Amino acid sequence: MIHLHKVSVQFGNLVALHPTTLDFCQGQFTVLLGASGAGKSTLLRCLNLMHTPHAGEVRVDGHGPLQDRKTLQMHRRQTGMIFQQHQLIGRLPALQNVLMGRLGYHSTLRSLFPLPRAEQEFALQCLERVGLLDKALTRVDQLSGGQQQRVGIARALAQRPRLILADEPVASLDPVSADKVLSLLHRICKEDGISAVISLHQVELACKYADRIVGLAHGRLVFDATPDALTPAQAAALYEHKAAGTPPADVAATVRFPFPIATAKKEAL
Repeated sequence: MIHLHKVSVQFGNLVALHPTTLDFCQGQFTVLLGASGAGKSTLLRCLNLMHTPHAGEVRVDGHGPLQDRKTLQMHRRQTGMIFQQHQLIGRLPALQNVLMGRLGYHSTLRSLFPLPRAEQEFALQCLERVGLLDKALTRVDQLSGGQQQRVGIARALAQRPRLILADEPVASLDPVSADKVLSLLHRICKEDGISAVISLHQVELACKYADRIVGLAHGRLVFDATPDALTPAQAAALYEHKAAGTPPADVAATVRFPFPIATAKKEAL
């Protein structure tokens, strides 16, 4: 669905992403793993050009290279984005926040007025899918963190996306809420055939829900396979901050697999 060809990103003298070539397939639930600063967010944001590559090319099936404004607008319209800090408008009710996902389908002038009834009904359906229909008229700043993230998922669904990008969507949640939110996102993507690229720190959640894990370290691709192929030693190595060397025992000890990797995804489906 999306092809990155030798894409690299540089901020001043810092190379955030070295030349990377990757394909992301339709309907695949991909998780990006790696330590802070590994390049996960940079790679993720290249997929809708929130970060403009220093070099290389991003191609999207049905649109071609993301080189002109019109092509990029069409791609972004069909790409839902979910953020770690939700990026919701706290003073507005959940319904109004979800309707923000429909603005890309209307002109700037039309968006200044209330959207049609059909759009509002669709936004309510999106809230119902994430279990928050009863919170439609509740201000977002009165919702819990997990509920706010579910509003973010509903807003992404309102775009009728082909692709969902989620940048550390559960990093600010407790473990139970994080699992519930990721389970919900995974189920909806599978039901609707939506491709998803999610950056995470939680190895156990990646192994539980991902079809594919892409591991990054120091801005370079170091792992690309199914969760079954990721060993505890390889997972620990992803979080080793040194440029070279074997991960020390204390790093390996922090990466735990509470269930057999080979069976994790089967339990999630």
